[in-house]
Amino acid sequence: MTVLLFIVGVLIVLIGVGASIALHEIGHLVPAKLFGVRTPKYMIGFGPTLWSTRRGETEYGVKAIPLGGYVSMIGMFPPARGKGDLGRTDFGDLGGTAPDDAVAGAPATGVDSGRTPTTRRSSTGIFQQLADDARQASAEELQPGDEDRLFYKLPVYKRIIIMLGGPVMNLVIGFVLLAVLVSGVGTYQNTTSVSTVNECVLSSAEQAERAAAGEDSCRPEDPLAPASAAGLRPGDRVVEYDGVRLAAWEWQRLTDLIRSTAGETVEVVYIRDGAEHTATITPLLTARPELDAIGRPVTDATGAVQTVEVGFVGMGSETRHMTLPVSEVPEKVGENVRAVADVVLDLPARMAAVARAAFTDAPRDVNGPISVVGVGRIAGEVSAMEEIPLRDRASTLVGLVASLNIALFVFNLIPLLPLDGGHVAGALWEAIRRGFAKLFRRRDPGPVDIARLLPVTYVVAGLLLVMGVLLIYADIVKPVQLF
Repeated sequence: MTVLLFIVGVLIVLIGVGASIALHEIGHLVPAKLFGVRTPKYMIGFGPTLWSTRRGETEYGVKAIPLGGYVSMIGMFPPARGKGDLGRTDFGDLGGTAPDDAVAGAPATGVDSGRTPTTRRSSTGIFQQLADDARQASAEELQPGDEDRLFYKLPVYKRIIIMLGGPVMNLVIGFVLLAVLVSGVGTYQNTTSVSTVNECVLSSAEQAERAAAGEDSCRPEDPLAPASAAGLRPGDRVVEYDGVRLAAWEWQRLTDLIRSTAGETVEVVYIRDGAEHTATITPLLTARPELDAIGRPVTDATGAVQTVEVGFVGMGSETRHMTLPVSEVPEKVGENVRAVADVVLDLPARMAAVARAAFTDAPRDVNGPISVVGVGRIAGEVSAMEEIPLRDRASTLVGLVASLNIALFVFNLIPLLPLDGGHVAGALWEAIRRGFAKLFRRRDPGPVDIARLLPVTYVVAGLLLVMGVLLIYADIVKPVQLF
């Protein structure tokens, strides 16, 4: 039964991943069609085609390697300088007739508006060859009537809408799933209700040292914990701190307030036995674990928890299963976005830590990046935990898919080709160039030729492939241990 539940959990997440990829590509496809761009293909996966069907001018299909998807759009690459419009390519006029300015007796495939032969010139290097090959492949897809349906001819804002459509779709999916999870089903939240009150305050290092020595009580010289000195007890619910009213689920906000008021004497209001009480409390400045955007301890490259000097009062939070208002969902989404952004901004160091963990005895960072294999493994483990209520297991699986979509949203915004953010950056750069040209009354510089960036695209794609293989290998030989 356990094995079956494990497989079910993996399948649920894989279906969620596949649906997320499919909807991401729909986010590109729909605005492209609305803006008139011809889209020959909509594919889920890469490699050989397993199944496809044609609806109108678009072929929809599934390919053998389920590691992404794509929508092909006509006219992604503008023509090279001096070669005119892709409506008149190096391979002939799309209307099937000779250009208006064709030289008498010349073939219909050889003259552009500048009366310069458009036969392909020999390249001056491998990078130019890559760009020329990309333009040639793009031109070969053109059909009569495509002259005004080319992607690069769209206004900049329409191109940005098309390229942001995919990531925004992932953000919407993540938002909806988190809304269902947080406001519908409910999740376990750290509340402002006090579960424990420390007798004294010790640094993390002192706690570890005394625990190793088997000492579990405070010494007379130890400083009294501020929460204990203020008279707080387990069961009290903090409703106000330093003039800030707190909802029952705002433990993280309370933690942030406490950490920022070290050495200050502030008022704290709490409820005990149905009545409000007021006390003063002075957080002590002490070394505590550094927390990320969603309250998780931050670790260094070796897996050790990093510490920071902050205010501390010495009380713990009571955890409860509860639903939150829908108005809290944007904040939860924002927390997830910030957490993923922190990982992306520190990705080289994170990947180096993954490599060390995979090939040495170094521990795996539970807050580091993982592959789809790792996500599937976690889903299987959660699903197989029969001692956990079914509702909680289902909530965890939904949360995994939601987090994955938030990660896809953030990752695809990286301004590097072939990611969506790279195309957005190219369109914005084109708008800036043309804006300056217009301001200073210079000649229009024309569209940005992203074909010239193909070498960078191949390098980035290669790095992404290496990163994916490394993550999959690490998730097999040394998976993240959450439980």
